[in-house]
Amino acid sequence: MKLLLDENLSRRLVPALQSRFPGSEQVALLGLERATDAELCDFAAREGFVVCSKDDDFQRLVAARGYRPKLVHLALGNVSNDRVLGALLAAAHAIEAALSEPGIGVVVVD
Repeated sequence: MKLLLDENLSRRLVPALQSRFPGSEQVALLGLERATDAELCDFAAREGFVVCSKDDDFQRLVAARGYRPKLVHLALGNVSNDRVLGALLAAAHAIEAALSEPGIGVVVVD
């Protein structure tokens, strides 16, 4: 499973995520920093990414699109990159298990 980190998450997280989420990227690294949320969802769905964001708006957007793409919502507040990384890595198995289920489109990590 590869994650597409929203612009509200640091591109510095990408290298540390590669061992657990190979192929993960961040929107700015792909030149998508000016893309709308809808455009990011289209890109993620087309390219096989799971969107990873702190933005509450993504939950409504992916639900309206039938959970295409799926979403990891980080409900962590304003925390350090180390805390974000730790939360994603600690929840990696649960994220993968939940999002492999057809009826689940969003996983909240807090």
